[in-house]
Amino acid sequence: TRLGILIVRHLKRLERVILGYLEVSDGPEEEARLGILETLQCTIEHAWPRMPCRLPVLLKALLRLLWDVHTERGPTPEPVRAALLHRATQCLILLDHCCQGQVKVLLAGLHRSCEESRVLECLSKVQEST
Repeated sequence: TRLGILIVRHLKRLERVILGYLEVSDGPEEEARLGILETLQCTIEHAWPRMPCRLPVLLKALLRLLWDVHTERGPTPEPVRAALLHRATQCLILLDHCCQGQVKVLLAGLHRSCEESRVLECLSKVQEST
């Protein structure tokens, strides 16, 4: 993103846009959700000092996305599902880094109670990240 740290000025509005796009599937190719995950990743990288206060909202949205992508039985091809899961996992890992490991702490209990293998695989990648 060209704005760099100036993105902080627009963080509240940008967060609303990101959350809106993450909630809704946009068809089999999921271009909008893949693009918004990339936007979120850049936002986390540039505005990392502001991420701890946004952690609850972003964590909830990303976990919901992981679950939805795993459970949706729509026409989305497997490579697109895998890309969504990968990008969401990368965002969780970045969030964990800028929140001093809080994501790992919050996911610990969830990791034990979740039985869905693909979601568990994503959560494990977050737990194993350094």
